[in-house]
Amino acid sequence: MRIHIATDHAGLEFSTQLQHHLAEAGHDVVDHGPIEYDPLDDYPAFCIRAAQAVVRDQQAGVEALGVVFGGSGNGEQIAANKVHGVRAALVWNIPTAELAREHNDANVIAIGARQHTFDEAVTFIDRFIATPFSGEERHARRIGQLAAYEADGSLLPDPRAGAEGTTSPLPATDSFDPEAG
Repeated sequence: MRIHIATDHAGLEFSTQLQHHLAEAGHDVVDHGPIEYDPLDDYPAFCIRAAQAVVRDQQAGVEALGVVFGGSGNGEQIAANKVHGVRAALVWNIPTAELAREHNDANVIAIGARQHTFDEAVTFIDRFIATPFSGEERHARRIGQLAAYEADGSLLPDPRAGAEGTTSPLPATDSFDPEAG
C-alpha cells in the first residue's frame, strides 16, 4: 500500500521514524514534507499535498492512505479535510483508529505527535492501515451523504422543518440569552 505522510516541525522526528517503520513493513511511503526542522514552518501546505496525493492515487486505483502529524493533530486534520474526497479522522487510541476505517472509511488520519509516544502512534497507524471499511449499508449511506454535500451542498430534509420551512428550534433572534429563559 502507498502511504502519504506529512507533518510540521512538531512531528518531524515521528515522520522520519514512521517512514522507516512503514517501508520495513513493505509499504511505499511518500513524504510530503517538511524536509528539515523549522520551528516556524506551516503545516497546511504539507498536509494538503499529502491529502491530494491520497485522493489522486485512490482515483487512479492505487491503494493509498495518508497520515498527518502535528503537535495535537487537530490543525493537520482540518487541513487534510479541506481536500475534496478526503475523510480525515483525528486518532488518539486503537479504537478510534479502527472506527475511522470501519465506520467512516477514513483515508487519512491525524495524530498529535506531542500527545503520544512513537510506539503508541505506530500502533494506531498499523491498526488503521490493517482495518478495512466494514461496507455496512448504514456507514456507506452516511459516507454517501457526506460526499453529496461535498459535491453540491445537498442535505437530507430537516425533520424539524415545519410547513413554512422553518428549521430552527430556537426563536429567531440575533443572539441567544440563556438567562432570558
